[in-house]
Amino acid sequence: MITKIDGFPVNYIDEGEGDVILLLHGWGSNITLFDGIIKTLSPNHRVIAPDMPGFGKTPEPQEAWSVDDYVDFIIKFIDNLGLNKFSVLVHSFGGRVLFKMNARESLPYVIDKVVLVDSAGIMPKKTVRQKISLKMYKIARSIMSTKVLHFLYPDAVENMRKKRGSADYNNATPIMRSTLVKVVNEDLTHLISQVSCPTLIIWGDKDTATPIDDARQMEQLIADAGLVVCEGAGHYSFLEQPAKVHGALKAFFE
Repeated sequence: MITKIDGFPVNYIDEGEGDVILLLHGWGSNITLFDGIIKTLSPNHRVIAPDMPGFGKTPEPQEAWSVDDYVDFIIKFIDNLGLNKFSVLVHSFGGRVLFKMNARESLPYVIDKVVLVDSAGIMPKKTVRQKISLKMYKIARSIMSTKVLHFLYPDAVENMRKKRGSADYNNATPIMRSTLVKVVNEDLTHLISQVSCPTLIIWGDKDTATPIDDARQMEQLIADAGLVVCEGAGHYSFLEQPAKVHGALKAFFE
């Protein structure tokens, strides 16, 4: 389905009837990865999942966005559909959007329940080695960006970036690279405790993008939270262990 938010087309799925569950995907992902979850929940619920700007079939923004820009977008999307009470299931980057949205004052709707699947939001502390490596990279980049060295070695800075950058960063367009830098460098730990509704946390214990320690910290910060660990699964636990995840979701929502 397609709707328009601020003039550009937004691709989304809207299936089933009943209590609404809004799905927010992760970075570099799209709503097709939620197919299994949608099939599991839509027989008894209305499940809605938008491709956020820059992902799937929704065009990227014209300038680099922050997490707050994505929150503004989701709020407009919710208003566009006339929703006033719903639950939210998020994966990875979608968690950042949820935490900041939930912290907004005077929201015109009620969030009934929350599911956090390998959610982002807690910024990892850098080790001494990582701090030194980052400093050395910035110094080298600054030196190689001077006019003379850039003329002699025009690809040097780009090659340095590729070696250091993550797959998400290297595969993104310039606008989405700038967006990624904005969103990952914001620590939202202080907002997590503001989630006051019943919360289910689902996590892969082999997740290296958002470690299992993040899940345990979120469980401690949220008053009414429970943790389901998918042993042996990584950052996409809902794809790696669908039976366990779908069973937990059905029990939580039904």
